[in-house]
Amino acid sequence: MTDQHHDGALAQLLETADGGHDDALDHDHDHPSEVPPRHRAVEYDLGLRNPTADIFVAERPWGEFQQFVSNEQVTVKIITVQPGHRLSLQKHDHRGEMWQVLDVPIDITVDDRVWQAQPGETIWVPRGSTHRMGNSGEQPGRLLEVAFGFFDETDIERLSDDYAR
Repeated sequence: MTDQHHDGALAQLLETADGGHDDALDHDHDHPSEVPPRHRAVEYDLGLRNPTADIFVAERPWGEFQQFVSNEQVTVKIITVQPGHRLSLQKHDHRGEMWQVLDVPIDITVDDRVWQAQPGETIWVPRGSTHRMGNSGEQPGRLLEVAFGFFDETDIERLSDDYAR
């Protein structure tokens, strides 16, 4: 590959990775009327902003997409809770968490509120909030978790735990 060809390919790759449009990939995201909300990252870290309010939905000829976060430092997990099990009642000093229920109803506790969240429901757990998820159903249940703020598994203060951890 020549240096000129290599430089052009690198520039195209960087443009695509940087949010530029690449027709070959059919990203279809250059729509000026669909600009996601703007804010400062520290607003999430300080608990001043609920990211569920910033979920961005864009319609496309083939369907739609939901954008949960853009250009933020986050940690993303999919958590599977087996039937009849639940995570510890816990809180975190250094992160807030946004959960989206993926496939079956999940039992949710956030501070004093307790409910059964349905598939597609999005939950915000502010930093410092007491929270828990569980599965009283008959099928494994999954949640998408996006954690905002400094992420470290040792930042879990367990208030109650079925597994004596």
